[in-house]
Amino acid sequence: MSESKQDIMRFPPSKITDVAKALSGDLRVRILEALGDTQLSVTQLAEALGVAQPTVSINIQILEQAGLVVTAQGSNREKLCSVSCRSILLELPSRPGDGLHKTEEIRMPIGMYSLCSVQPPCGMANRDGLIIGSTDDPRAFYMPERTDAALLWFSGAGYVEYRFPNPMPPGVSIDELRLRAELCSEAPSFRMDYPSDITVFVNDLPIGTWTSPGDFGDRKGKLTPDRWTSGTEYGVLTEWSVRADGSYVNGARAAATTLERLSLKYNQPIRLRFEIREDADNRRGINLFGSAFGDHPQDIVLSFIRFKEHQEGKES
Repeated sequence: MSESKQDIMRFPPSKITDVAKALSGDLRVRILEALGDTQLSVTQLAEALGVAQPTVSINIQILEQAGLVVTAQGSNREKLCSVSCRSILLELPSRPGDGLHKTEEIRMPIGMYSLCSVQPPCGMANRDGLIIGSTDDPRAFYMPERTDAALLWFSGAGYVEYRFPNPMPPGVSIDELRLRAELCSEAPSFRMDYPSDITVFVNDLPIGTWTSPGDFGDRKGKLTPDRWTSGTEYGVLTEWSVRADGSYVNGARAAATTLERLSLKYNQPIRLRFEIREDADNRRGINLFGSAFGDHPQDIVLSFIRFKEHQEGKES
């Protein structure tokens, strides 16, 4: 173990931010000092440093994610920690995009929409299961408290639109734009058989329609607060993606819209809209779940994916 710790660990440009964040905290540097060439449990580190065990655990996780610390489970199921190396080498970025991860994710709280068009029945609830504003009052969708929404719903046709920043610098292209969200139809109380055609638009171009089978309330959502007793409990985690050859919903081809047609620009927001269209066969609204409601601990996630290194601006 000691011999491996003398090795230099090389970090690519995409890991610089993670490593810098891990080394920027005084407590995390003290953890590395305490570990030295030995292996200590989280409890032993807490005693040595004089801080609470949960605090040590959180900071160990940051060091582990950066690759500076490795952990193993001891005989009594306690986490044992040791440093991964004694020296590090950071490779500085040499061209646009080098400092980015292969997948860059932006997580958008469901209440942070920029535009909406809703009709009752409609409403929003926060992470505690409390109604925001008044139920079935579209004015609630313009209240400042909407940013705390963990569940929003509306019936019939309508939409909510979000604006995402583009993390890609000029000259860096992506191979796939991927969206994940938990959602379902909107029925009075709930109704398992109640299809709704939910279409996603990016920059006003359709990237696919997913037909939700129903509004699900036959069991408690894994994250749904106990005080919530209004029917809808969980949704379906659904994925839309756009590639060079078209758009897909849950892996099945769904639209002809390509990445090129989206015209993504680094200095312009990406407009993303969940819509039940007026001309849809099934106009039965939507429930959109945030990280504290339903079955999945996530908000709306937009991913920018590069499968390979692009060589824009680099001489061949």
